[in-house]
Amino acid sequence: MCGRYAATKDPATLAAEFDAIDTLGEDAPGADYNVAPTKNVVAVVQRHPRDADGEADESTTERTLRLMKWGLVPHWAKDASGGAKMMNARSESAAEKPSFKQSLARRRCIMPADGWYEWKRDGKAKFPFFTTPKDGSSLAMAGLWSTWRDKSDPDAPVLITCSVLTTDAVGPLAEIHHRMPLLLTPDDWDFWLDPDRTDVSTLLRPVSEDVVDGLELRPISDAVNSVRNNNADLLKRTEHEAADLDLFS
Repeated sequence: MCGRYAATKDPATLAAEFDAIDTLGEDAPGADYNVAPTKNVVAVVQRHPRDADGEADESTTERTLRLMKWGLVPHWAKDASGGAKMMNARSESAAEKPSFKQSLARRRCIMPADGWYEWKRDGKAKFPFFTTPKDGSSLAMAGLWSTWRDKSDPDAPVLITCSVLTTDAVGPLAEIHHRMPLLLTPDDWDFWLDPDRTDVSTLLRPVSEDVVDGLELRPISDAVNSVRNNNADLLKRTEHEAADLDLFS
């Protein structure tokens, strides 16, 4: 599962890291230490560029940073109210789900993150953890995106939304929660983002142990529980009862 994450890098840094063009301009969101569903987020997409008449150049592709709303709204939805519930898509079943199958085939993205938050349950108590790369690089969370238009208002802007694909948690991550974001390595990016590729089933598998070994599982303060709290202190290590130092160091 991925219900909250941190995304604090500026667009120029993300564009360099993902070899993409920054098209965000003034729409770029600032550093967000507590990203929640329905917020605007940065995603990486790769599409055939279009000319002034809207004709796609099928001979080339362009990788760009785009602004999307977290919580996918299928193009056929009657309204956009259900987007918050579509923050995640299970990688095992996305190809069969009406809400996700078209996006999986045609509209895939990468959702960059510093790391994601998860809560370990112990009876009625919940203890938060932040999972982040040890080397400071961005996580490349596999995502799906969609466009939606309000048919009752032809002048309304197109709504672009996205969802994080999840998979079974691996290794010590499973001690926190049984699900985790589907993480892509740099070697996967071209394959995943290729707009002409409709079958990406080989990437819809649990994350490798090598990738998990490169992650830090950090116990943090329960201040993250409230989306109103949004600052760098949320990422600081804070030992609590669920912090097994042998497991989460």
